[in-house]
Amino acid sequence: MASPPLLASSALLLLLLAAAPNAAVAKDVRYQTLVATPLSPHPYSAPAAVVEDDDVFLGSLAADEGGAASTVDLRVVHRDDFAVNATAAELLAQRLRRDRTRASRISVAVGGRGASAANGTRGRNRGGGGFVAPVVSGLAQGSGEYFTKIGVGTPATPALMVLDTGSDVVWLQCAPCRRCYDQSGKMFDPRGSRSYGAVDCAAPLCRRLDSGGCDLRRKACLYQVAYGDGSVTAGDFATETLTFAGGARVARVALGCGHDNEGLFVAAAGLLGLGCGSLSFPTQISRRFGRSFSYCLVDRTSSTNPTSRSSTVTFGSRAVGRSVAASFTPMVKNPRMETFYYVQLMGISVGGARVPGVAESDLRLNPSTGRGGVIVDSGTSVTRLARPAYSALRDAFRAAAAGLRLSPGGFSLFDTCYDLSGLKVVKVPTVSMHFAGGAQAALPPANYLIPVDSRGTFCFAFAGTDGGVSIIGNIQQQGFRVVFDGDGQRVGFVPKGC
Repeated sequence: MASPPLLASSALLLLLLAAAPNAAVAKDVRYQTLVATPLSPHPYSAPAAVVEDDDVFLGSLAADEGGAASTVDLRVVHRDDFAVNATAAELLAQRLRRDRTRASRISVAVGGRGASAANGTRGRNRGGGGFVAPVVSGLAQGSGEYFTKIGVGTPATPALMVLDTGSDVVWLQCAPCRRCYDQSGKMFDPRGSRSYGAVDCAAPLCRRLDSGGCDLRRKACLYQVAYGDGSVTAGDFATETLTFAGGARVARVALGCGHDNEGLFVAAAGLLGLGCGSLSFPTQISRRFGRSFSYCLVDRTSSTNPTSRSSTVTFGSRAVGRSVAASFTPMVKNPRMETFYYVQLMGISVGGARVPGVAESDLRLNPSTGRGGVIVDSGTSVTRLARPAYSALRDAFRAAAAGLRLSPGGFSLFDTCYDLSGLKVVKVPTVSMHFAGGAQAALPPANYLIPVDSRGTFCFAFAGTDGGVSIIGNIQQQGFRVVFDGDGQRVGFVPKGC
């Protein structure tokens, strides 16, 4: 029989051997540094003149003599410039409420009624020059969208437009207006434009609308669109000339001239649909510019930092050409929903290791039902993953971030939050998304651990969904140039691309 000292030594050796693998795992976890800046507690009101001043966008809306395309880099203004006496926490709460509604409506559109539920439409391409327009982030009114300023009509009326990859139809509010919301700047009046043209009820353009109609007295085509966030617009369907800062001008763009509009498009004059459908803006300009565009979305604090990087949206061949460092993944087609940009998410890494529970099978599109799959969406803020994938990701992050203080109770749609009060910088596990074709997006820490109050609470900015489609939101896209190469049928991610 072994002596007691020998038994004790054997027990100690077994404990050391058992602990060794865990120690090795802990040592191999990859971390990066998060600057833990809480939300400011002070109410903010931006000068109203900021969004009215075209100089903020560093470009004129007047076209040059021939309307030739040009490429310019333009500074972008954050949507916080619409805030009136609101704290950052209030703005975030608004954003998350709207985000919940949008994600829910997208799920209904994809899993329920098909293309018409998300204003989907039915869609060629050729290389061209290119042009760049400024982008504004949509945090301040809780909308979660981004905005660009364009000119509408001849002479051009400046209009602040929502950019939405989850929508197809281009539209804006028009005078006379029966029911409209408050917008920034002058409302477009087609009666003062030399290039405005009504679309006849019998025209092919009118038949391409999912929810179209006809004013029999005027023989004018009518449109109506309901969006993922609950907003609705209706009015005349027409063609018009659009002008972009720097002089690029595009004639005969089919758009809705909305005389009856309601919903959550606060401050914007209308919407520039960037989806895949036949009436989307990229499709309409494809003969001249091709079907490729890219954007880089500003972060949530860009408007308070005058030296921060600017964001742009670029249409045309240079949208891809300027992104030589992009990591590309093939687009995936959903035959039941043409509007959205689908990609195949193969897995996610936390701390440098693939999470076993984030299974490609849980994130795959079922083409026969149109359910499942992953879309890249500019109008949704928080990335939502199919419930099993999210649960595995969350648990892996919690395990790798065991050194951080968990904050009980969660916050809004976030169930994993940390108390980082009193800390200036924090080491957090890395998070990377892996796509089909070998593409990868290694997220900066501010793209997945975000402040939610002024006390130092930070939350893991992912959520689970049972809605039938996973969504890569704009919080996770911030700082990347996201390339939608419609000509090459691929999506690319360029880190630090702004």
